[in-house]
Amino acid sequence: MRLYPAIDLKDGKCVRLVQGDYNAVTVFGDTPSEMAKRWEKEGGSYIHLVDLDGAKEGRSINEAAIKSIIEAVGIPVELGGGIRTLSQIEEKLALGVNRIILGSVAVRDKALVKEAINRFGSDKIVVGVDAKEGRVAIEGWLEVTDISAVDFCLELKKLGVKTIIYTDIAKDGMMQGPNVEETKRLVEATGLRIVASGGVATLADLQAVEEAGVEGAIIGKALYLGAIDLKEAVGLFEKQQLEGGKYNAQ
Repeated sequence: MRLYPAIDLKDGKCVRLVQGDYNAVTVFGDTPSEMAKRWEKEGGSYIHLVDLDGAKEGRSINEAAIKSIIEAVGIPVELGGGIRTLSQIEEKLALGVNRIILGSVAVRDKALVKEAINRFGSDKIVVGVDAKEGRVAIEGWLEVTDISAVDFCLELKKLGVKTIIYTDIAKDGMMQGPNVEETKRLVEATGLRIVASGGVATLADLQAVEEAGVEGAIIGKALYLGAIDLKEAVGLFEKQQLEGGKYNAQ
C-alpha cells in the first residue's frame, strides 16, 4: 500500500480543513515546499497536493506554491483542485506534476475525462470521488448530488479511469477513522485501484484500509498533529519500488 502525505494549499499556506469547511481552517505552515521536503525526508514517496482555493474558484490559484513544491522534492506529486480543462491539465503536467486529479468536472463532463485519458494516459489522470452517505459531492464539497459513488465509479471505469481517490466527507479532518466499510464496498464493486482518503488517524486505521484492498491511503491531519509518524508508517505499509536507486512513479 502506497502512502500519500497530504498538503492542502490555501492562500499560499499549508492548511487542513474539517469536513471540507473553508471556515474551519488550521494553518500548519507558511512554506508548503518546506513541508513537502519534510515528508520526503521521512520516507514519503508521493505527495498528495490539493489547491483548495482552486477547488472553490474553478481555476488554479496557488501556482507559485505548487511550483515551489515540485522544485523542492525529488518524489512525484499529484495535484487536484480547480483543474477543469484539457489546457489546464497540460499546463500542470508541463509544470512537473506527475498526475492530475479531476474532481467536480468529472461529474459534469465525462467527455473531458475520456479525452484526457486518451491524450495523456490513465497513469496521468485520476478522479477524486468525494462522497457523503454514499452520494457524490462536488464544488469543494459544497453540493451533494444524488449520484451513487459506486455507480459513478463504474461509469468512470468505462471511460478508461483506473485509479480513484475516494474521500468520505463526514470523516475528513475528524480524526475518527476512515469509512472502511464504504471504501471496501467500492474496491469490491468496481475492481478499480482505490486510494482511501479522509479520517485516517492511527496505524490501526491504515491497517484497516489496507485489509480493505486499497492501492493507497492519504494521510493528512494525523501527520500534522503527530498522531502518525510517517517514517514508521512507511516502514510498516509501503513497499518501495526502487529502480536504479530512484523511486519509480509508474
